[in-house]
This record gives sequence, structure tokens and C-alpha cells, in this order.
Amino acid sequence: MTARPPEPPEAARRRRPRRILWRVLPWDPAARPANPGGALWFPRPFQGAARHDDPARYGCLYVAEDPVSAIAETLAPFRGTGDLRPEMLTRMGRALALAELELDDGVPLIDLDDPAVLVREALRPSHVATADRRRTRADAARLHDAHPDAAGLRWWSTLEASWINVTLFDRAAHALHLRGIRHLTQGDDAVAAAARFLGLGA
Repeated sequence: MTARPPEPPEAARRRRPRRILWRVLPWDPAARPANPGGALWFPRPFQGAARHDDPARYGCLYVAEDPVSAIAETLAPFRGTGDLRPEMLTRMGRALALAELELDDGVPLIDLDDPAVLVREALRPSHVATADRRRTRADAARLHDAHPDAAGLRWWSTLEASWINVTLFDRAAHALHLRGIRHLTQGDDAVAAAARFLGLGA
């Protein structure tokens, strides 16, 4: 029997189950993906106030396993303000875009949606979901340091518990790939779904 030639690494990666993540960002189409304004850029210089930020240790990306969840998290500050308006789909003078990302298979995440992980890490569900950012930032920093191989944290959305969000540490940048990106508009189905969920007329 003739031995089959080894499969190219890229072909092998395409065959593995894909871990697709979604990110909303103010996109600069002229930027390279890993540069400021690009979908793979970790905005560490501007972080410090969000749920898992600790810019002294790492930069992070806030992404989601569902595109509607990623959009809803971005639009959540406008909840209860009336109809969805075009200016809600901009940030810092740029139109928002939805990026489809792929995380390499086998790169571990700390799954805070798993009760066994919560027990192991001495966490309670209320610690994960709390709005106390001092608590969530301290826990994220502790987990980051205790698990140097982990790409980030997997946790449930406080908007809708069935939505899963992921916080990626910047040490995962080598394992993250851009699959596609598109500007968000009011006519986008995912935008309309997120707006309905938030009570924003689309």
C-alpha cells in the first residue's frame, strides 16, 4: 500500500471542528487585521474599565459565540431609549462591523459556564454574573495568572443566560484568525434580532 502524503497543516486545520466567535468593532477597512481598527487588534491601551480588563497584565477581546449576542452586548447601553437609529451603529466616528473569527481547535478556554470549573476555581455563579467590576476584574486576573495556557474565559451573557460570551486574552492572538467581516446596518437580520431583544424598534 502506498503511503499517503502528509496533509498540509492548513488543510488539516480546515477539517477540524471550527470554534467560531463574533466580534463587533468600529472597523477601519484600511487597517490590517492585527493593527488598530482591525478585527484582530487587542485594544489594551484603552482598557481598564470593562468586565475582565487588566491592561497591566493583558489586553483582551470581548467576543460571543452567537452574532446576535455580540451585537446585543454592543447595543445594550441604548436599551429603552426608543427606536434603533443609524448613529447607534457607529463608535468613535466609524461604522460598526461584525467580524467572524476562528479560534484554533485545542486552545483551552476556562469555562465559567461549567459548574465543575466554578467549584475548582472557588467561584459562585453570582461572582461571574455580578456587575461589580472590581470583583470580575480581580477574578479574571487571578484566572489568567493561574492558567498560563488558557486563551481566555467562557461565560454566560448577563443579557440572556443562553448566550455565551468569551473574553480572549492577548496571548491567544496567534491562535485567532479572521474569516470575514461586514459593516452592520439596520437592515441586517442579526441587528434586527438584537434590536428586538433590547426593545429597540428596528
